[in-house]
Amino acid sequence: MVTPMKDDNYRPGPAAAGFSAASVETPTPTNDRAEAERTGAAPDVKVQPVAAVTPVVQGDSRPESDSVKVRAQDVSVFYGAKQALFDVGIDIPGRSVTAFIGPSGCGKSTFLRCINRMNDTIPIARVQGRIEMDGENVNDRRVDPVVLRARVGMIFQKPNPFPKSIYENVAYGPRIHGLASGKAELDRVVETSLRRAALWDEVKDRLDQPGTSLSGGQQQRLTIARAIAVNPEVILMDEPCSALDPIATAKIEELIDELKAQYCIVIVTHSMAQAARVSQKTAFFHLGRLVEVGATEEIFTNPKDSRTQDYITGRFG
Repeated sequence: MVTPMKDDNYRPGPAAAGFSAASVETPTPTNDRAEAERTGAAPDVKVQPVAAVTPVVQGDSRPESDSVKVRAQDVSVFYGAKQALFDVGIDIPGRSVTAFIGPSGCGKSTFLRCINRMNDTIPIARVQGRIEMDGENVNDRRVDPVVLRARVGMIFQKPNPFPKSIYENVAYGPRIHGLASGKAELDRVVETSLRRAALWDEVKDRLDQPGTSLSGGQQQRLTIARAIAVNPEVILMDEPCSALDPIATAKIEELIDELKAQYCIVIVTHSMAQAARVSQKTAFFHLGRLVEVGATEEIFTNPKDSRTQDYITGRFG
């Protein structure tokens, strides 16, 4: 029996409150969009309405934690001739945290990027299989990836605030997606997002200062505020604490615990202790395959596959 590692300094916080948003619009595609999404830069775009867009699910209508929010079936990913993922299938519940664990290069981040089609920005990448969100195939040609990425936010390993003010970092998404009808409403969305990211009290008197002037932990919370400002349904986190100190990590983990009351959260982490602390469901990847998935407590105390137990106990990885 394997006992998950604990952190006596960790204290979960209360659930965050929600806020409403208007209908979704999307920017006109530009040549530099892929580069902007890859680097985190803010492209100069024009906004035009999008017809027949599936509305963003809001408030209490979002799935409960025992409902499937994202479903993957036989998902394989190729980078040119090299296959990186093999027939991955998993159900990811709503209003909870699902952790992906496994050694470096095992396919965790590759699969994470399939959920919001970030692999589309890699010319040699090819995705097979089916990924559904609320029963709809995200790879359907009728699905605009820009609208999809508004519904599925992503937090990267290294904080990547735009080279803009703190205010403009958060306001950028709601502005280009048409989620605020005027300055007063935009101010409200910015404040609400920063409060939900547990950052408002630290930056409310310097919103005009560059986002890059913040500390690493504050920058990561700013990128979370930027993601939730467009009222997504799913938040993907790719090792969000790997570049942070223990104090900043504890704040991010507390924030994750609060946000799970409103969002479906999927986190890639190399920290077994972090996975045990923040997640309700854990999936173990190895050599491009999903080896085992189940309730976090069960995975860490009674794994069914010997490879899972060997990884958790540090025999490889």
